[in-house]
Formats: sequence, C-alpha cells, structure tokens
Amino acid sequence: MSADVVVTLASAILGGALRVGAPFLFVSLGECLTEKAGRINLGLEGVLVLSAMCAFGGSYLSGNVWIGVVCAMLAGAALAALHGALCSLPRVNDVATGIALMLLGMGLAFYLGKPLIQPQAPQLPPIELGNWSDTPAVKAALQINPLVPLGMLLAAAMAWAFANTRPGLLVRMAGDSSDAARALGYSVSGIRIAATAAGGMIAGLGGACLTLAYPGSWNEGISSGQGLIAVALVIFARWSPLRCVGAALLFGGAGAIGPALQSVGIGWGYHLFNIVPYVLTLVILVLSCRPGQLAAGSPGELSSAR
Repeated sequence: MSADVVVTLASAILGGALRVGAPFLFVSLGECLTEKAGRINLGLEGVLVLSAMCAFGGSYLSGNVWIGVVCAMLAGAALAALHGALCSLPRVNDVATGIALMLLGMGLAFYLGKPLIQPQAPQLPPIELGNWSDTPAVKAALQINPLVPLGMLLAAAMAWAFANTRPGLLVRMAGDSSDAARALGYSVSGIRIAATAAGGMIAGLGGACLTLAYPGSWNEGISSGQGLIAVALVIFARWSPLRCVGAALLFGGAGAIGPALQSVGIGWGYHLFNIVPYVLTLVILVLSCRPGQLAAGSPGELSSAR
C-alpha cells in the first residue's frame, strides 16, 4: 500500500469520524445532561428523527439553513419536554414513556416528512481542513460540519458548568439525591423537566447534522438507530461530557471504516464494516454493565426503581 493511499485512508477515516460522529456527539451530550438529572430518555431516537425532518423542512421551506437548525432544536426540545412532563407524573416509568415517545417522534417525522423525500434543501457550509493537500480525496474527506466545533465547545461548557455553577450543581443533585434537593426547597420535577428539554434541544442539533450536513438529505431510515446507540455511548463515557466527545469520535470512526476503504478502492467487506458501530455498542454494554453493580459515575437516582 503506497504512502498516498495510506494518507488518503487515514484522512478519510478521520474526516469520516468527524462527520459520522457529529450526530452521536450531540445526542450523547443531550442524554448525558438528561441522565445527570436522574432521568433516562430512550425516546432520543424519535427526537433525532423528528429534529432531522424539521431541520430539512425548515431549511427547504425558508431557504435558510440556519432556520433549519433552529427548527431542529425546537422540535427536539418540544418532544423531550413532553417526555419530561409525562415522567413527572405518579407511577410513570421513564423507559416505557421513552419508547412510546420514540415511536411518536418517528411516526410524526415519517408522516410529515413525506413531501420532503425528493427535494433538496440548503446545506450547512463546510469548514475546509484539507487545503494543505493537493489530493482531491483528502480535501473532500476533511470537509467538516460547522456544528462539530460547536459540539466540542458545548461539551467543555457542560463539564465546566457541572463542576462550577449553581445550575450544574442542582442538576447533579437532582440526579444523585432527589431527597437532598427537596430538602433544600428545590423542585426535582422542575429540574428534570428543564434538563430533559435542554437535552432534547442539544440532541436536535444531531438531527440537523443528519439532514443538513451528512448525508444531507431526508429519508425515513436516516438515523439508523443512532439515538439508541447514544444511550450506550453515555454509559461508555461514564456520564462525562468531555468523554462523550472521544466516544462519539470512536463510534464515528467505526462507522467511517467501510466508506474509507471504499474510497481507496477496497470494496471487499464493505457491508460487513457497516455493522461495526452496532457490534461496538454490544461490546461496550457487556463490558460496562454488570449485574448487581452500578457503573462508575452513574447518577444515584438512575439505580432506583422507576
């Protein structure tokens, strides 16, 4: 294998990790915030699909890609806020509600998005990181979604906020000990609804990445289960926003191996490499979750029966 092929392959995997990992990054950050407050949102797959459709629809109907991004955030926040409100009711289970809202979000997206399957919408302008190379394949591989740097800054801001701000402390308190939060006079339900809605808004940016950057179109199979994979990704990251960045890049790189090999003319096993993210999810769950033991870093309230 020549040096040029190696450089092209490495660039394709790196660029693919940044592109494919972008939705993972935002959905995992959203779920991290939600779980830090003591709530699980398995409906993030529905949030991701609905926000992807709204992003594409907003961009297509308005002609402005950033309006599409705002639409994605609002759609994600609305569906997640509904999840938070329902889970605050007595005897309502987080997991069952999340699955129901996942189906609701996907159903709404599929129904409302039927007219959007064929049209093309304005796309996010890429950041060119490959101008140092004369190889077209390298330049194409290193065209980065402009939301990716925003996601990395958001992860750093969340980590800082959890450790140094009063709202961050309240979110952690609601997730670690709801009794302590109530004893100090705070509404645990209010904190969790706000955190869940904010988490859905962040996850909505992942939906915008799907339809406004890569792959850049709307269809009913757009997410491929990334919203559900993000739950395992948060466990793997030990509920740390900064580790979510590394975990998202790992999953993105795993998903980019097949296309990267194809870009250098290696077509054998292309479909086999497409299952790597799902196999990685199973491996992480097996290694991270042990019967009778809490994962390190897990918010205390997540272990209680709900």
